[in-house]
Amino acid sequence: MSGLKWTFEVDGSDFTRAGEASSSLKKKLRALGVSPDIIRRVSIALYEGEINMVIHANGGTIDVEMTPDRIDMVLKDTGKGIPDIEQAMQAGWSTAADEVRSLGFGAGMGLPNMKKNTDEMRIESTVGVGTTVYMTIYLS
Repeated sequence: MSGLKWTFEVDGSDFTRAGEASSSLKKKLRALGVSPDIIRRVSIALYEGEINMVIHANGGTIDVEMTPDRIDMVLKDTGKGIPDIEQAMQAGWSTAADEVRSLGFGAGMGLPNMKKNTDEMRIESTVGVGTTVYMTIYLS
């Protein structure tokens, strides 16, 4: 069954706009009557993904599909890629530049928070090509 679909562009050059996709999706889900717990989990996972796209990949695209039983989110960028996904999943591990850290970002909690707030998460990444993150949250 096909569901509702949304696409968001993430501007990788503007930290002040990071979070626009998660905020927009939050409003859409609220209007559809999705439970607050699901909205919270989607918002956290998507916001962390947006921040990562700004910090590490100069932006990208987010595709979201909502069906009666799930919300699927696909975050795709053409950044530098993740050389060691297992290491990147460790809480506190980060390659963020000092400038990014001075803004309060890049603490190494993005990917762990994304995983914690989703039911399924998979990362595909090729160094020098980019990264695609697949996240699913079940509605029941």
